[in-house]
Amino acid sequence: MEAAVTGTATLAEIAREAGVSAPTVSKVLNGRADVAPATRERVEELLRRHGYRRRRGAAQAAPLLELVFHELESAWAMEVIRGVENVVRAEGLSLVLSESAGHLSLGQSWVDGVLARRPTGVVLVLSGLDRAQQEQLISRDIPFVVMDPAGDPGQEVPAVGATNWHGGLAATRHLLELGHRRIAVIAGPGRMMCSRARVDGYRAALETAGVPFDPALVREGDFHHEAGYAAGLELLRMPDRPTAVFTGNDLQALGLYEAARELGLRIPEQLSVVGFDDLPLARWVGPPLTTVRQPLTEMAEVATRMVLDLARGNRPGTLRVELSTTLVERDSTAPPAA
Repeated sequence: MEAAVTGTATLAEIAREAGVSAPTVSKVLNGRADVAPATRERVEELLRRHGYRRRRGAAQAAPLLELVFHELESAWAMEVIRGVENVVRAEGLSLVLSESAGHLSLGQSWVDGVLARRPTGVVLVLSGLDRAQQEQLISRDIPFVVMDPAGDPGQEVPAVGATNWHGGLAATRHLLELGHRRIAVIAGPGRMMCSRARVDGYRAALETAGVPFDPALVREGDFHHEAGYAAGLELLRMPDRPTAVFTGNDLQALGLYEAARELGLRIPEQLSVVGFDDLPLARWVGPPLTTVRQPLTEMAEVATRMVLDLARGNRPGTLRVELSTTLVERDSTAPPAA
C-alpha cells in the first residue's frame, strides 16, 4: 500500500473523505486500471486539493525513459529518438516510445499507463499535458520536460526548443538578399508555436526589407509531404507566381519539389526553395536543399538530461532552453530569373 507521500492529510483521511478504502486510494496513486472512473476522479481531486506528492525514493522508479510524440511517421522523429537514445544508453535506462495519434493533447489512458509504469521521467515532443495531468505526474514524483512545445506549457514547466523566429527570419532574409521579392511561405499548423514563430520571422524579414506582406502568398500545411505538394501547386499556378518559397519544414519542401517538377519548373533556376530542420535527406535530394538547421538531436539530448536531473532532485538553472538555428546554404536557392 502506498504510504510514503506528503500532504496535509493522510491516505486514510483521503480515503474517508472520498468514501473509499485506503487500498483504493493506493490503486489510484499507482495508476491501476481497476478503479471506477468516477471514483478515480474523486480521489484525484482530493489528492490535488491536499497537495499530495510522493516522497522521493518512496517507490523505486522503473529504469525507463518515456518519450511521447504526437506522431511517429517522419525522419524528424528519428532524429529526436537518436538524441534521447544517446543519453539513456549511457545512463543504463531503456526507452519507451508512445504517440498520441496526431493529437497535441494526451488522453487519460496514456497518463494512467505512465502512472502504472512509474518511469524515471517523461519527455513530451510537440504535445503537452493539461493542468490536471501535470498535477498527476507531479504528485507521483514523475518529472517531465516538453520538447518543442505545441502551445505555451506554462512558466513552471521545463521546456526545450529552438530559435524558430530567428530561423524564419534567416531563411527569408537569404531569399531577399538573392533579389527575391515575391516570396511565399508554406507554414506548419497554426496551432503550433514553432510554426507561428517561423512565419513571424518571415514577416519580420519582409517588413525590415520594406517588402509588403501579401496574405495571398501564405499557405498552412501540416508538416507532411502532401501538404507541401498541394500548397505548392496552388502557389505555382498563380498568374503572378512566387519566385521563391520558404517552407515550414523539409518534408513540405520535398512536396513542393514534386509540385514544381509536375509543372515543369526548374529549381533553382525558376524557383528557389528553403526548408526547415536540415534532416539528413535534405542534402541528398536534387538539388540539395537550402534549409534552416534545427538541432533536433541536441535538443533531445538536452531535454533528456534535464528530465534526468529533475529525477535526481536537481532543479535546472533555467526551465526554458532555446538552441540556435542556422541557415545551411545548398543548391536550391539562386537569384530570380530575369
